[in-house]
Amino acid sequence: MPSLKDLRNRISSVKATQKITKAMQMVAAAKLRRAQEAAEAARPYSQRMGAVLANIAQTLGDGDDAPKLMVGTGKDDVHLLVVCTAERGLCGGFNSSIARLARDHARKLLASGKTVKILTVGKKGFDVLRRDLGSHVIDRVDLRDVKKLGFNNADDIGKKIIDLFEAGEFDVCTLFYSEFRSVIAQVPTAQRLIPASAGVEAESAGSAVYDYEPDAISILDDLIPRNISVQVFRALLENAASEQGARMSAMDNATRNAGEMIDKLTITYNRQRQAQITKELIEIISGAEAL
Repeated sequence: MPSLKDLRNRISSVKATQKITKAMQMVAAAKLRRAQEAAEAARPYSQRMGAVLANIAQTLGDGDDAPKLMVGTGKDDVHLLVVCTAERGLCGGFNSSIARLARDHARKLLASGKTVKILTVGKKGFDVLRRDLGSHVIDRVDLRDVKKLGFNNADDIGKKIIDLFEAGEFDVCTLFYSEFRSVIAQVPTAQRLIPASAGVEAESAGSAVYDYEPDAISILDDLIPRNISVQVFRALLENAASEQGARMSAMDNATRNAGEMIDKLTITYNRQRQAQITKELIEIISGAEAL
């Protein structure tokens, strides 16, 4: 049984941990509001961008003139998985849930005879995936030194993806991230980026007919690369909000658990102290009676 000194040290240690988790919860709550507003503001733009692309694509069909980024290579032998996670931990199952979705998808592709290549964005995703799929990781993007996430960060990732596609490194590209729903709900999501026409639906415009200047193909050549960067940027913003929400929930649970542990240790300490006092009193009384 631990001594009273050991129990006092343990209680002090848990109280110090509780202060840290409480502080981290408050910091995450402060960051969550800004991250949530940024993620919600990016959704209409990215959705509208996809709808515009789909509307233009309908005028072309699946002809040979359509850009390769939209129609793909005509094969699906090589798949690129872009896995976006956080740079830090202590946010519950946020990182592991995204990595698990990507790992399950990769295993299904490998089981069907496909070739899988992985591009990780964030340290935690790389740490998880390298255990089982380390040989499939071709590159990683580190955002630890980024103080404020901007579109330029997503544009660099988008250009990297396009360069790999133009070099013939893959046929299909899928983006993995966590969509923010609420503080307690973050949904791991898989979104196809290339071919770009997959996953977007054209909006009904009734009987309206549009003329495009200079022409539809030129517009697509400019919009599709931008759309890839926009979708990556939205994924990064969704991840930022989901990370803070998950960290807020995790630190709240840790603070509650620390409080329960302190209560249990305090009860144990008081009982042991009372037992020690009672033992000392019995020894004093027994000694007095012996005299």
